[in-house]
Amino acid sequence: MKKYRLISIFILSAAVAVPGAAASSRASITAAQVANAITGSGMKVSAQQVTLLADVVASTSNPILQVDSVEPWGDHRLRVRLSCASSDQCVPFLVAVHWGDEDAVQPAALTSNLRPAANVSKSNQPVVHPGSPAVLLLDTDHVHIRISVICLENGAPGQTIRVETKDHTQTFSAQVQDGSY
Repeated sequence: MKKYRLISIFILSAAVAVPGAAASSRASITAAQVANAITGSGMKVSAQQVTLLADVVASTSNPILQVDSVEPWGDHRLRVRLSCASSDQCVPFLVAVHWGDEDAVQPAALTSNLRPAANVSKSNQPVVHPGSPAVLLLDTDHVHIRISVICLENGAPGQTIRVETKDHTQTFSAQVQDGSY
């Protein structure tokens, strides 16, 4: 009985120690690192203005972060999507950037300095409207899927809108490419 108890204590202590060792191989991404990445893309932001919306970790202590998109998100804040330059270091994540009357950074200054994505049109005119039919393309290196969907929101090229399948069973977030069907 004593031997069985000793073995179970050893197994329990090993099970508790392993997750602790695995967690130490990950480093938390900080608000300061995010602020540096946003500032590096041409928008001056301080760490105090950045709110991480979740605990974000990377496989290295100092990953190279890149700004993927910036969009307005209510009064006095922006939603910024970031990712690691190397996709094996971290998953893409969102942060909120706040500004107030006393802050030097205003939304026009933040979004005007962002390098535009290659496929984003400069037109802000919606090319799809609620109820419009569309084709959702899900493309990866090995899979190409086309799904007929219905738009739930207005959308201009480059904007992300909600769409749903024609049978109304699944809803997706999709980026508008153009107005052709």
